[in-house]
Amino acid sequence: MAKPSLLLHFFIFFFFFMILPCLSCPECQKQALLQFKSSTLSIYSSLHALDSWEFSSSCCLWDGVICSTSPPNSTSRAVIALHLSDLFIGSLLENLELFPSSILAPLFFVLDISSSSIYGQIPVLGFGNLSKLVYLDMRWNRFNGSIPPQLFHLPNLRGVLPEEIGNLTKLQQLSLGSDEFSNAIPSSISHLKELEKLDLGDNVLSMEIPTDIGNLSNISTLILGNNNLTGGIPASMRKLSELNTLKLENNLLNADRRNSIMIVPRCILVTLSLRSCALRGEVPDWISTQKRLNFLDLSENDLQGTFPQWLAEMEVAYIILPDNRLIGTVESYVDFSSNQLSGEVPTAFSQYTEILALGGNKFSGGLPSNLTKLSNLKRLELQDNYISGEFPNFLSQIFTLQVFNLQNNFLEGLIPETISNLSNLQILDLSNNNLTGKIPLGFVHLMGMIEAPNLPSSYTSISTIYILYSEDIRSNIVLNDLIVNWNKSKQGLSSHDLDMYFLLDLSSNQLSGEIPDSLGTLKALKLLNISHNKLSGKIPASLGDLENLESLDLSHNQLSGSIPPTLTKLQQLTTFDVSNNQLTGQIPIGGQMNTMLDPNYYANNSGLCGAQIQVTCPEEQSPPSKPQEHDNKEPWFSWGGVGIGYPVGFVLQIVIIFLTGYFSPSQPSNNRLCCSHPH
Repeated sequence: MAKPSLLLHFFIFFFFFMILPCLSCPECQKQALLQFKSSTLSIYSSLHALDSWEFSSSCCLWDGVICSTSPPNSTSRAVIALHLSDLFIGSLLENLELFPSSILAPLFFVLDISSSSIYGQIPVLGFGNLSKLVYLDMRWNRFNGSIPPQLFHLPNLRGVLPEEIGNLTKLQQLSLGSDEFSNAIPSSISHLKELEKLDLGDNVLSMEIPTDIGNLSNISTLILGNNNLTGGIPASMRKLSELNTLKLENNLLNADRRNSIMIVPRCILVTLSLRSCALRGEVPDWISTQKRLNFLDLSENDLQGTFPQWLAEMEVAYIILPDNRLIGTVESYVDFSSNQLSGEVPTAFSQYTEILALGGNKFSGGLPSNLTKLSNLKRLELQDNYISGEFPNFLSQIFTLQVFNLQNNFLEGLIPETISNLSNLQILDLSNNNLTGKIPLGFVHLMGMIEAPNLPSSYTSISTIYILYSEDIRSNIVLNDLIVNWNKSKQGLSSHDLDMYFLLDLSSNQLSGEIPDSLGTLKALKLLNISHNKLSGKIPASLGDLENLESLDLSHNQLSGSIPPTLTKLQQLTTFDVSNNQLTGQIPIGGQMNTMLDPNYYANNSGLCGAQIQVTCPEEQSPPSKPQEHDNKEPWFSWGGVGIGYPVGFVLQIVIIFLTGYFSPSQPSNNRLCCSHPH
């Protein structure tokens, strides 16, 4: 058994140390490396570190060059790494860009040019071509200028913040957000005493926040959100007296109440985001000292207790508290959805309020008329509450509304025709209430649903909710998704993309009468759901004009007649349901209707037929033979006449011959009728 093992080891040795090194890199790569050497030596003729780079030898044996293992049936090995540390190569701008981007640069996985006394600016094109780069070491050089943004868009680069970053003691701003940096935040970062802004958000940083981060005495903006940071919020943060923006949201922190209270007793905050930071207990009362605060996000934590009155009295522009366990009544702010707040719908809001999100609570009673004072309101969300009474006419006075969500409440009565005054409305959800009467004809005036706006438009989109604040603030505001019924399930629409959606949902009410033709004018609609009502009459052919429609649900009504062929024009349609009606006739063929093959879409319509449900329509069956239709002229030929005339004519001919004496005995024999003649 020893011999096979010895042979195996010998083969491995022979392959890796004898055969494999003999395989060189492709000729084009060798030429690129030699060109790099030549250009370098033209500047530094005494450089000996590249002496092994000779044309006659395998480039995979050159100093600092690393090649891949040879793939099967290959005679070459690609260059995947260059280790050029301790190499005095001069200006990188003059040399690195000599690598042809189509030959060598895209192959590098590793590039080490540390400790090389390189000076000048970092080249944009040189590093922008290193598309497969995984590791880059540029330490201990003499670079100046800025870091090219292309360097941070290399898709495979795995960045690690080095401890040496603490040597940049004169640094005032460090923004490395969204750059895929990993590992821990180096503790040396606390040495940057002149740093005013530190943005490490949207990376994959882990471990704890450095305990000495409070030594950044000049810091005004600290952004560490959207990472994988663990541990607590360091108590040293209370020393950050210049801090006005703190964002720690969406990490894996387990901050206790002591830390959360003590972090900022000396500073004056403008923005505070602690979303999903595992905060527990009551809303931290130190927030009441922040008189300049205009943005507060404490959502997705485990805050409990009664909603504090002092927070209601603060003049904070944006307060976001959904997904906690707060109770009590509310007198003023913006997004308190998904709590357990009760009482009447609050109205003591600033007239400049643009978003009022109170869904998923226990508000009851009717809709208050004071809502009309919110003259800038664009988004009103009151879904999933206990709101009752009739749908009030005064709501049509909030002309700025773009999103109006009242689903899952106890509203009753008619939908007023005055709803047509809400000309900016893009999303209207009144589903799951007890509304009665007809669908208003005034929907034809909902201009926000007639044509999708080309931004900037005559009316603002939902993305302008931050118009009064700086770009840095408004680009990082996170609001809850808008939950709607989409394709038979509840889905969330991103709050920052609501200007892309146009929805009308009146399902699960007690609406009656016919579907108005005017709905066909709402050409921007992506979803139309009027299912689970008592609608009757025919499906309007005008619905085929809803050119952007993706989902159409007319099920569970009392609709009759046929499905209009115009629906084949709906090229965006992905969901179509007319089940549980009284429809008849053939299901239209063509366009997206050919893809609506789910038999459940048509169930419980006994008169429907068509290829989609594999039911043959009567007109498609082979019809019985029918006599040909003719004009009043008599035909000149008839097979029936042939059948009768032939025997009659034959008999008459015999009679004529007999009467004329053809068979008379006195005739000569050669005049007799014969069948053959003798030869």
